[in-house]
Amino acid sequence: MSSFVFVHGAWHGAWCWSKVVPLLEAKGHKTTALDLPGHGEDDTPITQVTFEAYCNKLRGVVEAAPEPVILVGHSMGGRVITQVAELCPDKIETLVYLAAILLRNGESAAPEDPGADETLIDRSMVTSEDGNFQVLQADAMRELLFHDCSDEDAGKAMALLAPRQAAQPMTMPMRLTDENFGRIRKIYIECLQDKAVTPAQQRSMYSLTPCDKIISMNTSHSPFLSAPGELAGHLMSISDEEFA
Repeated sequence: MSSFVFVHGAWHGAWCWSKVVPLLEAKGHKTTALDLPGHGEDDTPITQVTFEAYCNKLRGVVEAAPEPVILVGHSMGGRVITQVAELCPDKIETLVYLAAILLRNGESAAPEDPGADETLIDRSMVTSEDGNFQVLQADAMRELLFHDCSDEDAGKAMALLAPRQAAQPMTMPMRLTDENFGRIRKIYIECLQDKAVTPAQQRSMYSLTPCDKIISMNTSHSPFLSAPGELAGHLMSISDEEFA
């Protein structure tokens, strides 16, 4: 059995994995879903929410694990698992990127998608006057993140999203080496109906940083809510491959 550590994306928290975790635990896997600083039940003030703080918290969890883990990052969480993999590669069996930001050394932003719906993206996020945080507009949340989720699941998720997302963690460049990050097995799970990190952006990232396997899901940005059984099945198949 494997140990999974789950890292949520921007505005989210550990709560987003609540449908997937029980399915894995029912099969005997160990799971940890953490709240990054300033998210979920972590009350770190937004002025102290930095990329370094994100990485330090995740690194503490990974290094405390009794065995190497399968590290799963969603969306912005991909940034965090990438940098932590560089810091403690011997503690990580596999990196799993779920519709996640996957960057190369020195990069700080995902590639642009010239065919994306810029109007939707533009009206979804508003940056504060001082540039320190971003607000996700309520009238765009459902379409952007949860368009294939049930009304109940989407409603609960939108109520749990953090009102503000610190901007600094979203812009820091990666500091990576082939010796550490480069040697870890990588799996990318692409979401083909994603309107937040578009399929074209996802393909571009996993093409520039080749992954050992690509798994496709015909879902929105939030398969942990719209297709938790399918997602858990993919994660368990990845675990099985570790021991094949």
